[in-house]
Amino acid sequence: MDFSTIINFDSFSQLVPLVRGSIVAGIILGVLAGLIGPMIHARDLAFAVHGTSELSFAGAAVALFFGASVTNGAVIGSLVAALILGLLGVKAAERNASIGIMLPFGMGIGVLFLSLYKGRSSNKFGLLTGQIVAVDTTELRTLITVALFVAVCLGIIWRPLLFASVDPEAAKARGVPMRFLSIVFMLLLGLTTAMAVQLVGALLVLSLLITPTAAAAKVTAHPLAMSLLSIAFATVSAVGGILLSLGPGLPISPYVTTVSFLIYLVCLGLGTLRQRHGWSRRII
Repeated sequence: MDFSTIINFDSFSQLVPLVRGSIVAGIILGVLAGLIGPMIHARDLAFAVHGTSELSFAGAAVALFFGASVTNGAVIGSLVAALILGLLGVKAAERNASIGIMLPFGMGIGVLFLSLYKGRSSNKFGLLTGQIVAVDTTELRTLITVALFVAVCLGIIWRPLLFASVDPEAAKARGVPMRFLSIVFMLLLGLTTAMAVQLVGALLVLSLLITPTAAAAKVTAHPLAMSLLSIAFATVSAVGGILLSLGPGLPISPYVTTVSFLIYLVCLGLGTLRQRHGWSRRII
């Protein structure tokens, strides 16, 4: 196999100006994923992200079939999943069982409506693997609006949410509104997931929402440092994936996931060195 079919920078300088909107979208999604990632990690919601992404995919597929906005369909699907999971609260057993039910249901509905859709096959493929190269001004404005809304809401509930995530029993005893925080956070997660699906697709959304924070957790335990590293890792993964995919003209998602995975491997190596040499603290 010719390696240039995977990595190719021959026309890089000519192609970059054509995807400026996509790069901006990648940066925004990277920041958004990095902000919410540490809370996903603290609340052990990686599986919930996967389940939410499948209902987001189902909503987008239904919208595509009926000729409606794919973004709006993805958001509606994500919010429905998030509301269901948020109402279940913090009990992992109940939550995981519900996710296990929703995940195949969402995938099945999505596949059904994609099969019924008679339009361009690239539209179908984009729902699974991402389609940020085709982002237009309206979608970019929607992404910016959602990102600002999620960031502001996270800033408002950050402290009680972190307390409830780290020590739920103590938080409940202190009168922290656990159910309310759970619902609000899951709705914010649903919005973020719907936006992330637009970049890497429903099948690979974990690479943007989970892997960067998992990498950051290998080198730091400080909440602020973890958030900053998560933002940096997610942004590099998103933008790096977009840039690497330009020359070959291949889907973005494999590049995003590869960059994200390589970052994780580096952080895993650093964390392993810390443990092997008996360092008492994380690197940061």
